[in-house]
Amino acid sequence: MPTLNIFTNIPVDAVTCSDILKDATKAVAKIIGKPESVFNFVPPLFPPFLRNIHESYVMILLNSGVPIAFAGTEEPAAYGELISIGGLGPGVNGKLSETISEILQIKLSIDSSRFYIKFYDSPRPFFGYNGSTF
Repeated sequence: MPTLNIFTNIPVDAVTCSDILKDATKAVAKIIGKPESVFNFVPPLFPPFLRNIHESYVMILLNSGVPIAFAGTEEPAAYGELISIGGLGPGVNGKLSETISEILQIKLSIDSSRFYIKFYDSPRPFFGYNGSTF
């Protein structure tokens, strides 16, 4: 259920967007330790009829072409918010910041000094899914 919402002032084409979504999904899942999808993580006691669920746990949103001024300029920049139920902390947050920053540098040429990311560790009842809460 980790959700990463990225805003950037760079217009992003469909192919680059897809690459960023894939790379960020894998990075968030790996670093936080949450599976990308239920299909990739099947607890041993899951009933057989639940073992082929393909729902994603990790959600990535990429909002491109958003007007952003950072340090008084409109040079390439980005802002991100990552929300997770658990799995966050100083070491994990640092690794996430570094990795997401690298993705944005490689794919969009956004310097890491022009990227902020905010982390939220959400209590289970404060995050909804499938008509209920976790």
